[in-house]
Amino acid sequence: MEADYAVIGGGVVGLSVAWGLLRRGKRVTVLDGDDGSFRASRGNFGLVWVQSKGMKQPRYASWSQQSAAAWAGFAAELEDGTGRSVGLQQNGGYDLHFSEETLYATVAQYDALKDKLGGNYPYEVLGRNALSREEPHIGPKVAGAILHHQDGHANPLRLLVSLADDVRRLGGTVLNGKTVTGVFKPDAFEVQCSDGTTVTADRVVLSAGLGAMELGPKLGFKAPVRPQRGQVLITEKMPKLINRPSLIARQVDEGGIQIGATNEEVGLDDGVTQPGLSGLAAEAIAAYPALARAQLVRSWGALRILSPDGLPIYQESPEMPGAYLVTCHSGITLAAAHALFLPDWLEGTAAAPDLEVFSEDRFPVS
Repeated sequence: MEADYAVIGGGVVGLSVAWGLLRRGKRVTVLDGDDGSFRASRGNFGLVWVQSKGMKQPRYASWSQQSAAAWAGFAAELEDGTGRSVGLQQNGGYDLHFSEETLYATVAQYDALKDKLGGNYPYEVLGRNALSREEPHIGPKVAGAILHHQDGHANPLRLLVSLADDVRRLGGTVLNGKTVTGVFKPDAFEVQCSDGTTVTADRVVLSAGLGAMELGPKLGFKAPVRPQRGQVLITEKMPKLINRPSLIARQVDEGGIQIGATNEEVGLDDGVTQPGLSGLAAEAIAAYPALARAQLVRSWGALRILSPDGLPIYQESPEMPGAYLVTCHSGITLAAAHALFLPDWLEGTAAAPDLEVFSEDRFPVS
């Protein structure tokens, strides 16, 4: 089986890259793991989110903004190809605060970042009364919010299914249940799987999330990624309660309220805990008291993929040129950028985005 690109990892990141390459006429084979793999794409919060990103690295903020601005067109093209909506709503999102002290401390940070971005950081501060007009069900404990106008959310499972369907429609091959054991380069790349499957490709993209911890060094990458657990809750379908999403809760396109998420350093453990879920529920009820009467229907834990500084990693292997590491913890937000702009970087075209600050050069040799 031969391809221009072999993409290792069939989550949102890998499929977005594959989709973008296929749009440019490339032959692409995607190798996806088995059902026992850790899958951030099936457990995330579904936010298309700009605010708070890039406080220490403005290039990450601008990269997130570029992707958020392209999301509507990206979603429309996917819907045209598959007939399936990904449920994108992009009319802003909230950073909710329970005290004015934390609210205005965050505003000061946003002001500093806005200056670094040349003024392109569209947000406004909503005091208690203004927020209540926007969100009639907000609780009395909420002191105010920062409304960022570039934020939004989508249905991540519909996005995942739509990408997989459209990759196939565009002529790509998606091989499920494949565990990649090695990548070799006698001439072209040979990607070998535990079941004996071999894919030959001119180039390889490693976008396997936490799988990069094991595979990355075999391809010459540092791949300093780690897992971080996030637990979430889902309520029954409810009448309209929340108009815009926040990091505390969002009302999905199907009517349920998604509540999240924890940030836990527990290794490769994607389970749920009573303290974790109770803490999420208490904060959500403080923000939206009506949720105290809601029935919970499910909960889960999922593992984020984090680099040491929390930023994406885009790196060509110094030992195996033509092999690329693409990994991040914001696969939904950056899906449009990965689909529409990252192929130029992979192909080395004149339109390639400047991603130098996201290289592995920023990490010390372990």
